[in-house]
Amino acid sequence: MRHSFEGYCIGAYGFRRILHTWNSKTFGATALLATIACSFIGTATAQDNSSRFVLQRENRIIVLEPYGPNIIRITLSTTQSAGLASAGYGITAIPSMSGWRHERDSAGYDVIYSAGITVHVAPRTVPPPHPMPLDELNQSLRSHYFYGDDHEHGPYNDSISITTASEKPLLTLWRWSMVPNVERKSWNTDTHENIDSGYRVSATFDSPPDEHYYGLGQQQQGALDLRDHRILCWHDYSSIGGENVCVPFMVSSHGYGLIWDNPSKTTIDLGFNQKNVWSSEVGDRVSFFVIAGDKTDDIYQGYRQLTGVAHLLPKATYGYIQSKAIYPTQDQLLAVAKGYRDRHLPLDVLVVDFLNMTKQGELDLDPTRWPDPAGMNRELHSMGIKSLLSVWPHFAADTQFYDMLLKKGWLIHTPDGTPDSGWTTKEIGPNIDTTNAEAAKWWWESIRDRYIKPFGFDYLWLDETEPDIDPANDVLSIGSGKRYYNVYPLFHTASVYEGFRRDFGDSRRVMILARAAYLGAQRNGTVFWSSDIISSWDMLKRSIPAGLNFTASGMPYWDTDIAGFFSPTIYPTYHSAHKPLVSPSDARATVNGYEDYPELFVRWFEWGTFHPVMRVHGEREHNEVWSYGKQAEAILEEYLRLRYQLMPYTYSLAYGSYQTGAPFMRALFMDFSSDPEVADIRDEYMFGPAFLVAPVVEQGATSRKVYLPAGCDWYDYWTNKRLKGGQTITASAPIDIIPSSFEQVPLCRWALPFKARRNHRPSLPCASIPGQMQTSRSFRTTEQPTRMRKVPARSRSFTGMRRQTN
Repeated sequence: MRHSFEGYCIGAYGFRRILHTWNSKTFGATALLATIACSFIGTATAQDNSSRFVLQRENRIIVLEPYGPNIIRITLSTTQSAGLASAGYGITAIPSMSGWRHERDSAGYDVIYSAGITVHVAPRTVPPPHPMPLDELNQSLRSHYFYGDDHEHGPYNDSISITTASEKPLLTLWRWSMVPNVERKSWNTDTHENIDSGYRVSATFDSPPDEHYYGLGQQQQGALDLRDHRILCWHDYSSIGGENVCVPFMVSSHGYGLIWDNPSKTTIDLGFNQKNVWSSEVGDRVSFFVIAGDKTDDIYQGYRQLTGVAHLLPKATYGYIQSKAIYPTQDQLLAVAKGYRDRHLPLDVLVVDFLNMTKQGELDLDPTRWPDPAGMNRELHSMGIKSLLSVWPHFAADTQFYDMLLKKGWLIHTPDGTPDSGWTTKEIGPNIDTTNAEAAKWWWESIRDRYIKPFGFDYLWLDETEPDIDPANDVLSIGSGKRYYNVYPLFHTASVYEGFRRDFGDSRRVMILARAAYLGAQRNGTVFWSSDIISSWDMLKRSIPAGLNFTASGMPYWDTDIAGFFSPTIYPTYHSAHKPLVSPSDARATVNGYEDYPELFVRWFEWGTFHPVMRVHGEREHNEVWSYGKQAEAILEEYLRLRYQLMPYTYSLAYGSYQTGAPFMRALFMDFSSDPEVADIRDEYMFGPAFLVAPVVEQGATSRKVYLPAGCDWYDYWTNKRLKGGQTITASAPIDIIPSSFEQVPLCRWALPFKARRNHRPSLPCASIPGQMQTSRSFRTTEQPTRMRKVPARSRSFTGMRRQTN
């Protein structure tokens, strides 16, 4: 078993001080409680249950619940019912004891094992950790002022070590705690609900100095390796740098994934003092899953098993999505569609963004601006273009459904029953509570009957899915907003996805664009985006690791608003740091004084070509590929066509994600774990098993450093030059080039010009790169990174994929 240095502890006076601080005010260092090393030792007995192993302590319970040979859930609680309760929201798998055994070794450890994992639970005879000693007087003074030892609420030193079957250490839980939150003064308890207080729960794990961490949703401060960072795991639209999104699933470089089974606000301190501390505001137990994997993709296979598949999206989703905030009229939208077709440019989806209604909550389209939406969609479909409609979950008080929703309690509300409108104006109003099953059913049926059936809209954009009104002091149908702070996007996207499935079966695939996620939300036909970010070079740079950690969280489909959403403030004296590589002279009507914005748009668009989903959006008067001047237009057209030339490859990657749960926008640690240099490379990634993508993120740059991971040879995509791995090169990057190399696997060069037409999937000739070739029907990661695989030259379908046209 692995033991990290455990000399970090404080005495009981510190426990009292921290407990008092937590219960008197908001305390940022919430995780510190888990460092208290005060042992409470009880007797241990073990029993086998039908689907779990249960260890009883004197005043607490430890439950180990297998879900497969490499997956186990561990639950610790001072309450029997909470310890034995099922896993929380997002988990859909059924426990399985098959192949698992329990023994007690000669040292008294409970050993629970399978062919993939061994778990050692320490006996009561193991000495607890302790601080360096103090003299008697010093200790007595501290005990007098801080009331001495108190073990009623922990921390509990129930050491649990997890290794592979071959005894390779994975992680060790050192201690955990459940500390009661002080109850607030109640509201009118005779007629209204109370906010539950529950416990603050935390757990401390070891963190060896060579371990690195990834995932945990979307953090936009610029980090990739999360070691030595504090992660605030809750949805926060206003977070510094861009919206935080909580997906409490972390992948370690040491060969395991950890799912933290608690949807309340959670603070995660990674690596400080060689410890990882997870602390959640509300809970009745510590509950987490460990997934072991020899390869990273084995871990994602486990996540998929626990939380659900990432369904194949409609084929159009993998093409190009054109959007702007906003196209306010039907005529403008159709003009954009015709603009692409007249220029013979590929386009698959056009977006009808928000503010399309007469009033927020009417669930209609303003007939003065959208006189014939059904006819509009028929015309778009005749051009081979699908439509994506934005529907907000808000209901203003003077709209037709508000009184009904209020009466039924289907609006998110405060404990006294008042709908919570939060930051919104009276024209926007509170959110519908789709954690209520009846409200969710009504929500879907209203969308179906008011947009999809009568007008023929294809896909839905569910915005504001955090929800964007802070629910911490609210009541949801499933419980308090404080306890279930992060789950709304799971329920909200499920309301539409499951509705589609009930009413349309398998006749059509589902695509939902959403702004926030949670465990399991990938199973709802979802694409998540990086929220309303600033159009700046700094944001471009930080968006790359943000996306890589989000996809590392088990969510394969992520994109950005290409070139950002909000315009920065541009002062009259503004000039770019370097002469713009793209002239703004014929784009002033669009960019005004932001002279390097056409260059930024081009660089961001080049990067977007290698996203799982390619979507342009933002608050600009014009936002089409011809809006940023002739120089930019020529480059943007080239990359737009490249996106479609890569379609067979991208579509095959999507099928791989459906099969395995693994993302295809991949941080380098996933495929090159034996190369220590890749642990924190933030601005390169693999697009599938072949492309190494290195976006240019500096204004005025015409070259950049690119690290080529060790373990294989590489080819420069643009020159076919063969390069050795394990070195850093300076790649040429004029404005029309994004540095891109690929492993010594077959990639295709397609040279024929592409012209848009109604059925505009190209049949492409394929000229493979140099090297020995082997043939396969689809791309898969293999243990031999230099093995050659070839994309079928003219195939539009792939092994195991049902033909599908929408």
